[in-house]
Amino acid sequence: MKSKLKYALVCSIAVFLAGCGTTNTVIRGDWVAKRNLNQIETSCETIPRIYSGVSYDICLLRGKPSQMALWVAPIPQLIFLDIALSGAFDTVILPYTVYTQISNGDIRLK
Repeated sequence: MKSKLKYALVCSIAVFLAGCGTTNTVIRGDWVAKRNLNQIETSCETIPRIYSGVSYDICLLRGKPSQMALWVAPIPQLIFLDIALSGAFDTVILPYTVYTQISNGDIRLK
């Protein structure tokens, strides 16, 4: 019983991190953020690399609903939880994102 609970917890964390704004912009690469945000036709044209997870989530809110974003529709509070968690993760990796912002500039979406 305890191992099933641990397994469920690990799977839940993995699924949540797959949708995390910071994961989509810092770890997975620029093309993932570009594809996801263009798919929902957001009006955002660029995302700064500093606090990119929070910016990504705000752009998600500005986009049109789509099949990709159905997980947000039933529970819209999830996106606000993700904004808070992305803010915390973005703060932890701030030295890295400052360096990449200086080196590469903003993430271009259009």
